[in-house]
This record gives sequence, structure tokens and C-alpha cells, in this order.
Amino acid sequence: GCPLVTQIRSRTWKSFAPRLCQWLFFAFLMTLPLVGQPVARPGEERSAGLIAQGRELLALHCGGCHGGDGTGGERAPDIVSPGLARRYDGEEFIAIIRDGIPDRGMPPSPLTSGELEALTAYYLTRTALAKDQPAPGDPRAGKAFFDGAGTCARCHGLLGRPGDVAGPDLSDLGAQRTREQIERSISDPAAEITAGYQLASLTLADGEKLRGFIRNESNFSLQLQIPDGRLRFLRREEIAELRREKGSLMPRIEIGAAERRDLLAYLTRLGGENETARLGAESGAGLGAGLLPGAIGFETIENPRASDWPTYNGRLSGNRHSRLDQIHTGNVAGLAPRWIFPIRNPRRLQVTPLVVRGVMYVTGVNAAYALDAKSGREIWRFQRQQTKGVIGDAGSGINRGVAVLGDRVFLVTDDARLLALHRLSGRLLWETKMADPAEHYGATVAPLIVNDLVVAGVSGGDEGARGFLAAYRADSGEEAWRFWTVPSPGEKGSETWIGNAWEHGCGTTWLTGSYDPEAKLLYWTTGNPCPDYNGDERKGDNLYTSAVIALDPASGKLRWYYQFTPHDLHDWDAVQTVVLVDADFGGRPRKLLMQANRNGFFYVLDRLDGELLLAKPFVDQLSWASGIGSDGRPVLVPDQIPTPAGTKTCPAVEGATNWMSPAYNPVTKLFYVMALEKCGIYIKRPQEWTRGDSFYGGTTKVIPGERGKKYLRAIDPETGKRVWEVAQTGSARSWGGVLSTAGGLLFYGDDGGA
Repeated sequence: GCPLVTQIRSRTWKSFAPRLCQWLFFAFLMTLPLVGQPVARPGEERSAGLIAQGRELLALHCGGCHGGDGTGGERAPDIVSPGLARRYDGEEFIAIIRDGIPDRGMPPSPLTSGELEALTAYYLTRTALAKDQPAPGDPRAGKAFFDGAGTCARCHGLLGRPGDVAGPDLSDLGAQRTREQIERSISDPAAEITAGYQLASLTLADGEKLRGFIRNESNFSLQLQIPDGRLRFLRREEIAELRREKGSLMPRIEIGAAERRDLLAYLTRLGGENETARLGAESGAGLGAGLLPGAIGFETIENPRASDWPTYNGRLSGNRHSRLDQIHTGNVAGLAPRWIFPIRNPRRLQVTPLVVRGVMYVTGVNAAYALDAKSGREIWRFQRQQTKGVIGDAGSGINRGVAVLGDRVFLVTDDARLLALHRLSGRLLWETKMADPAEHYGATVAPLIVNDLVVAGVSGGDEGARGFLAAYRADSGEEAWRFWTVPSPGEKGSETWIGNAWEHGCGTTWLTGSYDPEAKLLYWTTGNPCPDYNGDERKGDNLYTSAVIALDPASGKLRWYYQFTPHDLHDWDAVQTVVLVDADFGGRPRKLLMQANRNGFFYVLDRLDGELLLAKPFVDQLSWASGIGSDGRPVLVPDQIPTPAGTKTCPAVEGATNWMSPAYNPVTKLFYVMALEKCGIYIKRPQEWTRGDSFYGGTTKVIPGERGKKYLRAIDPETGKRVWEVAQTGSARSWGGVLSTAGGLLFYGDDGGA
């Protein structure tokens, strides 16, 4: 296989060349670093002169805006500090310098190719993370020192194992800091105090004395973490005296040269995707081990305080009803903004904030923020760049929120990963890959906590991602079970997929479900089948798409299902919140499940066995079915399926409603939903699944001259009748849901933007 052989014609050399190749290859191997030795640092193979030239070029051409050392100036941000500056690879950096960013005030640069090479060499040297240039030594020995004689583990959490609150979690240290920064923090801990670990002693106006870490502060408020891990949210007028302490709680480490080398070898590798898992294999601890005061138990989620909102819909039942009544019909006219917190670089915000014990958790794409709910001040943030190449709704930058349990905050990323962050610092504890984005998977869901499991679904439901719902162990990220919403051949339900579309059949699970702790049933809704508008290669009902599934949360086994739209041809997924209510129905108490479906019908089911109790239209423009039969199936109207020429059908593709949240008020006993009256034209086209493309099998069009109209509607669940409605003025493109409160109020996002 040696290319040299093909270049030699002499028989003598032909016999000698393979051995020569072996010698050359052996010589090459001898130039490589030994196992456990550092990889070459970025820039080490470039001349020192080139890097020095780059340093001068940065000061000369970039220093006027970015500062002479690149750490920020009067007119432009820091471009070199890990954790503060966005990182670019060499090609990206050259493109930005060469082309500039004109719409942000950065002009293109006239540098030559040689100068660009020098500037890039210096930039890459300055910004190289420790995990990309780990220190030499024995990382196993360094880990043993960290856990043992060094006593580092007493203060620092690591790889899912909780530490004390005295030190930051170090699980992703090598992915956050440079090698030089880590070396400096060991040699002189007081030289660089980590943000959020400034020690302070306070005396409050009432005489109480506190000592802890200042997590964040402004002229008006201060967030203090006291030694037991609890957070105190203080207004400035509550503080009589504030004394900032010099230095760090971390002592200077007195260790020998060999121990220092091995400790650095260990710490600089933390945060590397493979190294972190390998080095931390023995470090895990159960969720209940070492929990700090203030940890969030499942009982807090199951029976929340009125002032808390600990899960996506407020309560596990999904009812979006607040028991707070301080704001009521008598004073709501005086409601005004108290504070505003800006989310960095959002494309669209679809998040529902969680609030637990005074901390508010909000998200953007691949980002989570913990805020003081009183003042809006940031306590911590976690952020990583949006993933390139992700398509569909996840690629558009959507995230709907987090889940919380114990000392962990759980966040999904656009590339279908589930992350566990530390509740007090936002540090990454573990990371699990749920699915491969190359197969069109993404994630936008706010996870749901069920006992000690984190339940999360995936997106990609118009791009051919085969849907599933999965549960992961909160302490480790290990997958506990997975339920496929599209059965594979031979599995129960696969007989409802006749054709070749099942492998890319969609049915994704991108909206948070509901849970009944008493019945021990998890309810989750599923997306539409693919291709959306062409059913030629998926004849049959296409289970379990456009349905609600009831699962045993411990095993993921299916207990029952109800399919709202069998063989859906209109993209009417069932991914709308299901609301669980205990109420009288038909003259006796029942455990009910309610949903206003995208197909235009309002449903009431018995949530213990899935029996259909009621199905009534909640919109007037509904043409595809004349009703729901006694067998639970829709009574189809002829000539309402998509055709190549186009078919007018109601509702439109947006649905009679969509994922915008409904609510149920236990006092009024009414179900509130945002409804859309609109029709559309559905067009069928042949299509095969292709990587990188959506999988619609057609398209839709707006009907010329017909505008949709939004209504806020109140429905009586026992009869399905509308009790009242509020017509809205606007373009019928708003996506806000509703919130019911004990103050006699119903909040909603008006179609006109109010």
C-alpha cells in the first residue's frame, strides 16, 4: 500500500521499496509524542517569529477597537479570552478579518495573505483551550492526587460528583480555560478569582450577619450564596454593611514537581468529550448523594408551592393555572413591567421560565440563565454556540425551557443532546447524545422530571427523523428506556405502515408531556407522519403518529394510546398539551385527559384507559371530517386529501390551534384555548427522503383573499360547547398561549401584539 512502490520501476528497487517504506514509517512514528505526553500546541509548529509578527499586527490593526492585546477596547469586544470571546477556527478567523462585519461597524482588512497567516497563528495560540493542548504527565495519577492527598474533591464538584460550595465545578475546566490559566490558578489561587466566587461579609439592616460568595450584584441588588449552598436575594437597602474579602478560599498548593505535572495532566484534559468520560468513569455518585440544602426534590415538582413554577406547564397535570391571587381583577389595571433581562443573540424566544425558590431559569438556543426572580439579575449562565448543519425547527434556534431536580438543571441542545448543569453555578455535569443530527434529529423540548428520570423528546418531524421518547437517569445521563413512535417491521403497530416510509416516518415528540403520579402514567403527544402530504408509501393508520401515548414511566412500556388523526395527510400533528383534570363527567367523578387538537376537534378521554368520552369541533371552519364516530375514528369527508392540483381543506396547515399552551381553571371549570379560523390549499408531490432536505411530499398555499382570524375561546369540557370567546384583530400569525390564575384572570398574547 506504499505509494513509493508505484513510482519505482526497477525490480531490485521494487523488492527493496516496501522495507524502505517500513523504515520511513517507523522514523515518522518516532517523531510523534509518547502516550500521555502533550499534543503539539497550536502554533508550536509555526515559527516564533510568525507568532510575534501576529502579536504586532493585532496591536497595530485591531488594537484601536479590540485593545492592544485583544481583550477588549472602547469600540469592540474581547476576541481572545476563553469563556468571554467567541472562538473561531483558522478559516473562520481569516474570513472575518478579510471581509469584516460591515453591519456591526467592522471594516474589511487590507492585510496580505502572509500577514493574515501571522495574525491567525497568534490568535490560535492565544485562544487554544487546555483540552486541545493538554499538559504532559500521568492523568490517572493526577486524578488520584485530586481525590486523595490533594483534597481538591472536598470543594470542587467533578463529573457528576457533587463537591462543596466552596469551589466551582471543574467538569469542563479544560474546555473553558487555557493551559496557562489552569497552571496559574494552581500556583497562585488568589491571582484569578473565578467569577461568582468573590468572598464577602455582610451585616443586614436587621442585624443578621452573612458570609458567602457574591454571585452577582448591581447598585440595587445582590445575590449571595451562603456556605450551605442556599442563595439569598438582597436589596441594597437591606444591607447595612458590606466588606469584600481579599484572596481566595483555595489555599496555595504545596506539591512536588511530579505531582504538579500529573495534576495538570488531569485537569487540562477535563472537558474533552472522550477524556472526560474516560477519566470520570469511577467518579459518579447517586443523585441523592451529597445534595446541598436547597436541592429540589421531586416532591417540590409534584406538589409545588403557589409561588413556584417548577415545570414547563407549572404542574405535572399541564393545566397552566397559577394559584397566586395577589394580581386580580381589582388591581390588574396597574400591572407594569418590574424588570427586563436581555437574552443574548436569540432568534426566537419560545421559552416558559421556571421559578423555584426565588430562582428563575430561562433559555435561548443552547443557553440557560439563572436569574434572581425579584430583580432579574443574572446568577449564572451557560452558553455554547449554535450547531452548524442542524435543520428544521431546531436549526431555527428554538428552545422551550429546562427541567430541575436535585442540584441539577437539565437542558436540551439543538443537536439533540441532553445536558445536566449544576443548579448553583451552571457548570456542565454530564452530557448525553440522544440522537444523531446527521439523521435530521434536533431537540427543542423542555424536559419533564418523573421521579428520578429526565424524560425528553426530539424534533425533526418534517425532516424525516424517526420519532422516539426517551428517559435518562438524572444522576448520570444513562438512558433508562426508549419508546419508538414509529414501530420497526415486525413490532406491534408496524402493520399500520404499508410501504417504505416508516424508516423516516417522523412522529417526533418535541413538546413537554404530562404526568399523573397517582396513576403512574406518563402522557406524551406525537407528531405527524412523513412525508406530510403524500401517503402513497405509508398506507395504513401510521401508528403512533398524531396521537397521545400513555406509558409506564419506569419502563417506557405502552399502556394505551389514542390516535386523533389516523393516516394524517395535513401535517396536523397532535403535539398540543394534554391537560389532566379530576372532575365530574356524565354524572360521576372521572379522571380526565383533555386536548384541543390541531385537527379542529376538542377531545376528552378517560386517562386511565384511553376511552373516548367526547369529541366536538371547537372551530367553525372544519371540512375534512363530519365528526368523530363511536369507534373513536374521524368520519372523513370525501375529496379533502391533498392532490397535485391542490385541495382546499379546513383547518389550514397551522391547525385550529397548535403548540401554544391551553389552560384549565378548577374554579370556573372551563378549558381555555387559542383558536385559529383558517383554511388552506394542500398540494401533493412525489418525494423520497434525501439527507439535508425536508420530507413534506408536497406543500401548502394560502387561499388568495382569505385571511385567518384568531379567537380566545372558553370551552365547557363536559359538553364541548363554547361558553365565550374573544375575537382578535391581527394577521393571525401570533403563537402565544394562555395562563389562568386564582385572581380571576386569564392572560394571553393578543394577535395584535399586546
